[in-house]
Amino acid sequence: MKIWTVANQKGGVGKTTTVVTLGAILAQQGHKVLMLDTDPHASLTYYFGIDSEELEHGVYNVFTQSDSMNRDDWNLCIWETPVDNLSILPATMAMATLDGILSKKPGMGLIVKKALTKFASDFDYVLIDCPPVLGVLMVNALAACDKVLIPVQTECMALKGLERMYRTMELIQTSQSKTYDICVIPTMYDKRTKASIAAYRELRDTYGNKVWEGVIPIDTKFRTASMEKLPLPVYAKNARGVFAYSELLKKLISE
Repeated sequence: MKIWTVANQKGGVGKTTTVVTLGAILAQQGHKVLMLDTDPHASLTYYFGIDSEELEHGVYNVFTQSDSMNRDDWNLCIWETPVDNLSILPATMAMATLDGILSKKPGMGLIVKKALTKFASDFDYVLIDCPPVLGVLMVNALAACDKVLIPVQTECMALKGLERMYRTMELIQTSQSKTYDICVIPTMYDKRTKASIAAYRELRDTYGNKVWEGVIPIDTKFRTASMEKLPLPVYAKNARGVFAYSELLKKLISE
């Protein structure tokens, strides 16, 4: 099982879109995929029409039942999506309280890793959608993963968010004695604008080979697909956004 965490300390850069699109492509290729929503805002959960305010089981249970969780408990937390092989462990509103409850308890940064290890045989890939703030949820998502994907909108303000994300990862790497495999993903690229071109060049100049050489273009079909509660590879398989994420996936799998 491979675990990829999608993170950035700036919102609106394409984290959830990246999780949904890569997850759907992998599922279409025959892999069993779990998407894990660790953001209390629950964008990934709502994407698939699941109301986080009505949920009784989800990521919150993984944290609060970490020592006693068995197969039946785990299965209650997993929801199927309209896409074959693609499942979701949804967010619930109660997750917003976890920092206050767990942040000072020892070992709380490894709960997700331990849970995924326990049930590793269920999935080939796990994609974790992160909140945009550093706390027990992001720490867990980073501790659990093999690879960190950082979507960055190709505009100047978004580059500041990437700087913060890098500083956060440096702190966590030191505390956990772990080195991250990082891939920075330029998103919402518009080749018609000087701002996108300049931001992409700055990304490449600053972060070098950590930056994927391709880009995820602006594609209005992402928005239309989300309104239909379907991943873009299912809604419009020939969309240019699907082609871009397919190219990204080839790189991620080859590494």
